[in-house]
Amino acid sequence: MERIKKQIIHSSMLSAAGILLSAVFGYLLSGTKVAGVASFADISLCGGLSLPHSAAVLTGSLINCITHRTVGRNIVKISSMLMITAAKMFIEPVSSPKACGISTSASVIVSGAAVSALIGELPYKLMFYAFYGAVSGAAAFSAAMIADSLRSRKAVDMTSPCGCAYAIVYTLTISALCSLNTPGLNIGLIAGTAVTLAGAYFYRSSGGVLCGALTTCGAFLSSASCGMTVVLLPAAGLITGYMYQKKPAAAAGIFFGLSMMLMVLTGMDMNTVSAMADLLCGTGIFLMAAPYYSDKWVIVSDEDETAMPEIISSRMSFLSDSIGAVRLESERIAKMFSEKDSREEVVVRNSEEVCKRCCRRLACWKNEHDNTVRGFRKLACQGEFSAEEFPFELSSCLRKDALKESFRKSAGERTAMKLLSMRYAESRRLLSEQLKITEEMISSAGERLDVRYSAAVSRTIREKLAKFGISPTNVIAYYNSGNRLLAELYFPVRSAPESLSRICDLVSDELRIPLDAAPPVHSGREIRIRLFEKPAYSIQVCGAATCAGGAKESGDTSMTFSDGTGAAYVILSDGMGSGRNAAVESKLVVRMFRKLITCGADYNSAIRLINSIMVTKSGEESFATLDAVRIDLDNCGLTVIKSGAAATLIRHRGNVIRISQSTFPIGIYEQSETFSKSFSLDEGDMIIMFSDGINENEYRFIRELLLSENDLKHMVSEICRKAQVFTPGEKSDDVTVIGISVTRS
Repeated sequence: MERIKKQIIHSSMLSAAGILLSAVFGYLLSGTKVAGVASFADISLCGGLSLPHSAAVLTGSLINCITHRTVGRNIVKISSMLMITAAKMFIEPVSSPKACGISTSASVIVSGAAVSALIGELPYKLMFYAFYGAVSGAAAFSAAMIADSLRSRKAVDMTSPCGCAYAIVYTLTISALCSLNTPGLNIGLIAGTAVTLAGAYFYRSSGGVLCGALTTCGAFLSSASCGMTVVLLPAAGLITGYMYQKKPAAAAGIFFGLSMMLMVLTGMDMNTVSAMADLLCGTGIFLMAAPYYSDKWVIVSDEDETAMPEIISSRMSFLSDSIGAVRLESERIAKMFSEKDSREEVVVRNSEEVCKRCCRRLACWKNEHDNTVRGFRKLACQGEFSAEEFPFELSSCLRKDALKESFRKSAGERTAMKLLSMRYAESRRLLSEQLKITEEMISSAGERLDVRYSAAVSRTIREKLAKFGISPTNVIAYYNSGNRLLAELYFPVRSAPESLSRICDLVSDELRIPLDAAPPVHSGREIRIRLFEKPAYSIQVCGAATCAGGAKESGDTSMTFSDGTGAAYVILSDGMGSGRNAAVESKLVVRMFRKLITCGADYNSAIRLINSIMVTKSGEESFATLDAVRIDLDNCGLTVIKSGAAATLIRHRGNVIRISQSTFPIGIYEQSETFSKSFSLDEGDMIIMFSDGINENEYRFIRELLLSENDLKHMVSEICRKAQVFTPGEKSDDVTVIGISVTRS
């Protein structure tokens, strides 16, 4: 409960900070101008944000107007923002960017027309307010689009069409900041200088030119004199962009020197001197912020798309090595073949064996060849041999008994070959199933990944490790859908690093991001080490177990592991029977499942492959259940996976959900049966898994515990301890209970 309270307080503080910041921007932007007229930046900001923030912008603007006694002069702006806030309050669809733009434009036009009508200037100012409303609506649409993008991608997405929205908002922001009345300094030029230098240094010449051009455009919108002082800023950004390999201080010095030279060439006056001070301040801000910059927060191109083949190639190669053992086994099965023992071969073999020492051989096979061949063929077709059914073509044969015995032996061999052929057919079916599974696994490894590749971070990690004599064959750094950094490092087995924590510390220090490391995964030829930022959620796992009949070893096996990408797995397997033999089956299932999942296989393919191995591993009947839960620690999504397992109970929002499905365990049939179901969890939800040793009579007791208890360890112990109470008189079985609780990291 304390964690939940802290989380609520934290969320409330963030919301309050956002509302306060909106009010501050509303206050600052209220007195700004664009092209000599009152700026519509505060109106567009009010239209592009959600209702609480729009109200905060309106409040800040009102405070500015009241303190500066400009309410009458800004009555159109105030009434427009009042209409926008009212629309957001009573009309639900206003939350979309398109609706934000339309409502903002309409509010400005209606307010302007109403005020113009009151003062008798409607025809004269109607066209002006129509243009003013269209421009402010476009800006509000851009602001709303940016807000949606930040919520969904958690980063500044500069790719089209969102990049156009950022350009519009940035230009208007610079223009508004340039018009602020600040003594001695120009806030807009300071901010524009810092952004232009950052764009040139981190994104080379294209970034410097683009940011410089937008900054100049914003300055000109504020005033012509302000724009003329930085008219050559794009040129400075262009040249500085070629210095991206130098240190930030060197790039800043080059940029500052170039900008001063270009300003002098345009003509010296008091505005130029003031602009140099702004330039110096902007350069200083860049130097302070540059060490903390990360492309985690900015998306400037579709670089991840060009790098996707490299990611796919590495993953598919790694997965291919991981299933190499299965492929080799399939090849051995494929070498089995069934020899077709035709009747002609039986005739030839038996004639050579029986007739080669007979004195009538020449007479039978030369003078009566056709009759002899027909007789032998009839014998080859017979299943039973008697004097009445002996072919009349061989009535003169001197070795009838030997022929009968030889063909009887051949018939027995044919029967055995048919049985063997049936076994071969079964092996071929298993081979076909394994090949199909392999095909699906490789196909899934080649699917498009929802990640954003970072070439800069990959290069930084490789260079950092190289300084300490660590040389991975490949380094892939990327951000997942939750904007969380992950890095995959591949090493040859012979040159794999001894200390995983040392690599993690080196990379964390270089990137200035605390990272964790997943256990190394071996493919046979390579070892993969995965580093990652901590996800938003974590799980707490508690377990309790008892052995059947006082045995020393339980037939149940459980395991908790993470695949390193942000998904946690908890597995429970119950082997056939109890004791050591059952433990062997359950351990085999659990270990193979973990190996395949951590190598990159999806759980459906992994279960099918394990089932195929269990069916073919021995002639004796052996099977085991599989009960697994997969929890996405980025968004708290749950997937329950079952193959012959007992029910799973979930406490979610004050209710208890029971997940159960009748499926066969792994290893019974050639075709595996897998049941899966997905849910969305909340912080504090609990999951209870248990083996077949828990009787259904205990489910009500477990449900009451889930609704009344928060101590996971005590709950699991109580369920395990009461197992025998709810199964009186029945043969005891191994009992394993696992409890899982979802918490914030």
